[in-house]
Amino acid sequence: MTRAIRFAATGGPDVLRLETVDVPAPGPGEARVRHTAIGVNYIDTYFRSGAYPLQLPSGLGSEGAGVITALGSGVTDLAVGDRVAYGLSPLGAYAEERVMPADRLVRVPDGISDVTAAAIMLKGLTVQYLFRQTFKLQGGETILFHAAAGGVGLIACQWARALGVTMIGTVGSDDKAALAKANGCAHTIVYTRENFAERVKELTGGAGVPVVYDSVGKDTFPASLDCLAPLGMFVSFGASSGPVPPFALSMLQQRGSLFATRPTLFTYAAKRANLLAMADELFSLVLAGKIVSEAKQTFPLADAAAAHRALESRKTVGATVLVP
Repeated sequence: MTRAIRFAATGGPDVLRLETVDVPAPGPGEARVRHTAIGVNYIDTYFRSGAYPLQLPSGLGSEGAGVITALGSGVTDLAVGDRVAYGLSPLGAYAEERVMPADRLVRVPDGISDVTAAAIMLKGLTVQYLFRQTFKLQGGETILFHAAAGGVGLIACQWARALGVTMIGTVGSDDKAALAKANGCAHTIVYTRENFAERVKELTGGAGVPVVYDSVGKDTFPASLDCLAPLGMFVSFGASSGPVPPFALSMLQQRGSLFATRPTLFTYAAKRANLLAMADELFSLVLAGKIVSEAKQTFPLADAAAAHRALESRKTVGATVLVP
């Protein structure tokens, strides 16, 4: 038996309940993991609220770190006792212990703590596919990244600096602007008092940027398109303010033959070989000190609802972690 956060109906944070559940023996291709730290991500609120449909009752969470306590048959590249982490899994990370597909686990290198691993896996792998695959940054570009002081955003600030990319980041307050700049964001725009599209044009001498990375959605559309140079790419990878509304493709034509995409980590890391390569690049930057991402907020597992309330109120900065 173990304790886990479960919910039987969608809604606000109060639907989350701490329950005692069975943990089965791992089947073929599976591993049982005892968590030491669990990542909290905005996508978790989408599942809890019903914005992303799922079968109920359900667990929650897709990111965590811990130790393998048992392995099912057919798992040959992991061992009991290995420190592992994941950022791409079936829901259920909000638990003291769980069983999950072993091919979603990656070993955590010495020199990276479990809390750090739980804070960076989903967010860091997200930045990896955004920067290194969806629109591959070569260095020297100027880009726009919304929510630059969030969990994904702070990793993006540091990764951009490591690549030699000039990052313009939108933030919600002066404190968050200072945090983003401290992590490598070259220019910040406080969207609560500045028109970010106008500021981007000012900062780029009217040229615009080749790519906008947007996890905000409704509140930043279509202004994000107005920030792009001709042939630029709008990368929508989240919807913290609500989904981007349906729009006419002619909007892309009118603004200079733009591209638009809605990528997901699930697609980019679906194959284990790709997942391992992505994690290796992320871990190498962490070990080199180019990405530092300690949890800015920690909550006991039992207080998952409080963690969600803090996240949705935009009172958090950086990563949030639950501790079993």
